[in-house]
Amino acid sequence: MFQFIRAIQLYATFSGRATREDYWMFTLIYFLIYVALLVVAAEFQSTLLLTLFSIFIFIPSIAVTTRRLHDTGRTGWWQLIYIVPLIGLIVMLIFLVQASQEDNQYGKQPLI
Repeated sequence: MFQFIRAIQLYATFSGRATREDYWMFTLIYFLIYVALLVVAAEFQSTLLLTLFSIFIFIPSIAVTTRRLHDTGRTGWWQLIYIVPLIGLIVMLIFLVQASQEDNQYGKQPLI
């Protein structure tokens, strides 16, 4: 939960690095909240909460993904590869699961 809160606090911080743990815990909590809101939306037949949550979480998710890519030595612009169907998703998944590099142009290796 700490990683999710930290990602929200760093709302529009596109510099620096994020560890695998930071990124994947953010993604897990984001997914769990989204599923919970999906259940609520189905119960009340309203997608308002889902829409508001998606708008709220859009920039933080791009920012944390950018910091994760920085941790692997890549620029955040690699997120544009999502545009390529299926291949983009596979390439990004490979990038996001890679281990952290030592100190690089995006900063020192994050402490765990």
